[in-house]
Amino acid sequence: MAVSKSFGAILLAVVAAALTATGVVIAATDNNPSAVVIDHLALNGYPPKSANLLVTVSTGQSYGLSANVRVNFVTNAIAATLNFPLVFSIAAVDVRLVDNHLFASSASTSSGGWIELPYKLRSLFGSSLELTKPDISLISGFGQEVITKTNDQTTFTYTRDNIAVSNILSSSNKSAGLGNLVWSITTGSQGEVTSSSVSIMSQHSSTKVSAVVLSYNQPVHVVAPPASTVHPVPSSLLRQIFSSSLLKSIMLPQNLSSLGTTLLK
Repeated sequence: MAVSKSFGAILLAVVAAALTATGVVIAATDNNPSAVVIDHLALNGYPPKSANLLVTVSTGQSYGLSANVRVNFVTNAIAATLNFPLVFSIAAVDVRLVDNHLFASSASTSSGGWIELPYKLRSLFGSSLELTKPDISLISGFGQEVITKTNDQTTFTYTRDNIAVSNILSSSNKSAGLGNLVWSITTGSQGEVTSSSVSIMSQHSSTKVSAVVLSYNQPVHVVAPPASTVHPVPSSLLRQIFSSSLLKSIMLPQNLSSLGTTLLK
């Protein structure tokens, strides 16, 4: 069903934006044995088994999209609760990526119904390694780098001009124009990633995707919903989602999924 695939593409794009802002970031260590502030996100050199992220997407409007994303790196599964701004209200959508399927359900109703789309999620183990202690020296392809330090936090900010951008709802690979990209990465006392953001600014629009790590290694259980609760997606919900002016204005790099890798040499 073409409409269902479009709905799934939107959800995947939002989840991909969250993962791009965190899972493919490159950071450096800033060990500070004299610091008195306890780093609750410290990983002690071990890749995290799970992560809990707060993700926000804004486009310069008075409202934006927010999501709580829970990742289990061991079982290779993701669960998220996304809050979409609609014309007159907010739609809360639960999303699960598990067992090579994407499941989505309205979190604001008690019907318990889910839609299902096939989707093969790539291995997340590499992302867990990059979140632990990646190598900042591998970053390339940016015209400017700025490093700032505050206590045990280190922030790396990179800028790249004239990248191809397109709308999140675009059904083609054609670029909607050129824009400037600012990539900010913050690491903790042991070099672990604590937050990251990607900002895209074009001539007519701007988009910022940010992710903050709320916790590492807290229990994250993601299971597929019962088969009896999986149903076709309601067309009324699709009309509401597609009517969101926020989604229509979100601009992302054309090759979003490879943003972190294509810039590394």
